[in-house]
Amino acid sequence: MKAVVINQYGSKDALVEQEVDKPRAEANQVVVKLEATSINPIDWKLREGYLKQMFDWEFPIILGWDAAGVISEIGSNVSKWNVGDRVFSRPETTRFGTYAEYTAVDEHLLAKIPDSISYEEAAAVPLAGLTAWQALFTHGHLKEGETVLIHAGAGGVGMYAIQLAKYASAHVVTTASEKNHELLYSLGADQVIDYKKEKFEEILKEIDLVFDTMGGVVAENSYKVLKPNTGRLITIVGEPNHDMAKSHHVSAKGIWLQPDGDQLQKIADLMEDKKMKSIVGATFPFSRQGIYDAHALSETHHAVGKIVITF
Repeated sequence: MKAVVINQYGSKDALVEQEVDKPRAEANQVVVKLEATSINPIDWKLREGYLKQMFDWEFPIILGWDAAGVISEIGSNVSKWNVGDRVFSRPETTRFGTYAEYTAVDEHLLAKIPDSISYEEAAAVPLAGLTAWQALFTHGHLKEGETVLIHAGAGGVGMYAIQLAKYASAHVVTTASEKNHELLYSLGADQVIDYKKEKFEEILKEIDLVFDTMGGVVAENSYKVLKPNTGRLITIVGEPNHDMAKSHHVSAKGIWLQPDGDQLQKIADLMEDKKMKSIVGATFPFSRQGIYDAHALSETHHAVGKIVITF
């Protein structure tokens, strides 16, 4: 089968198209014929070698960890799924990713794509949507009536986080450049702060939960706006500054995504009920050049919504 792989760490030039063996389904797996996948920052961070201590893999490495497609083969123990089912998933993080025509997925990580949702819309969800779900609910314990600050609301994770927080009946504040304000209000944001013109730390106070997707100065200033004693910060960019959290009498936690088919199915149900949607900002064809161009856009940090690859 055709795949886009890396045989060494490096720039986008390290991406190459090559033939690799098609995966076979193990007992508790299915093989998915991909119709779409999407790009996430982990893809190019791994490509550049930033995560090689965490993932000490042999080459070639197939990047990509969002799958949307049709089941083409099922393992001997699989009973819940059938060949022909439309499914999507955030597979386990292995060196056999989704920049390929087929990928093997553990059956408990699958969710059904609603009939009303396209493969492109589905492929945008798993990694970003599950990250938002786990940050807000699994770790952030967001409750009805609380106020949440979501940084970078127009990014892939931010857009799902806004919609999920609104679904949970929270008061939603986010940061974004002015050109994206109208879109974010349409997704359910109650207040959008233009980070280019305003300092959120001078405007906000008594925030219950901050979802940090930026790190650095943004994270440091976030401690100032949290409600003392009960305020909490959840970050997806490394380990937070626990000394700073302590000095502001708040809690802080860094999280790493855990693939979860049940949570993904809950998101799928929300999409089917039109309580949530994907914003696909750009699509590229599955080819070496398509992936190259998609990485280039993702690396700008200014893509709106998700970047999707179509097969």
